[in-house]
Amino acid sequence: MGLVATNELHLSTSGNADVVDLTGPVAAAVTDAGVTDGQVLAFVRGSTAAITTMELEPGGVHDLRAMLERLIPTRGDYEHNRLNHDTNSHAHQRASLIGPSEVVPVVGGRLALGTWQQLVLIDFDDRPRERTVLFQISG
Repeated sequence: MGLVATNELHLSTSGNADVVDLTGPVAAAVTDAGVTDGQVLAFVRGSTAAITTMELEPGGVHDLRAMLERLIPTRGDYEHNRLNHDTNSHAHQRASLIGPSEVVPVVGGRLALGTWQQLVLIDFDDRPRERTVLFQISG
């Protein structure tokens, strides 16, 4: 059986589609684990945040937020909000659409991401949150 190393990253977000770059911490965890070839899983706990890859630059972030606002508006007629006296149904829906995790191959000890590709957490909740991201490295 190969190596499996699990790390946790705790971070604060501002909510409202706050995008946090995870690439550096994940790459550091891979280096610390000493994995040359394998994969790393990044998973966020919670139902109002997601993990994906993207080109992390202001235009891309703006366009992603605009697309999600068109698909799943912040203000809407949501049963979750009505039943729970809440305001964040849109956050749950957006997080479900994107998903809580990504798997990135590790090749030659490095994340096999493209030149303009970063691994990011997006917090869709409508308030600041404390988040925990698990990195599970295998190789």
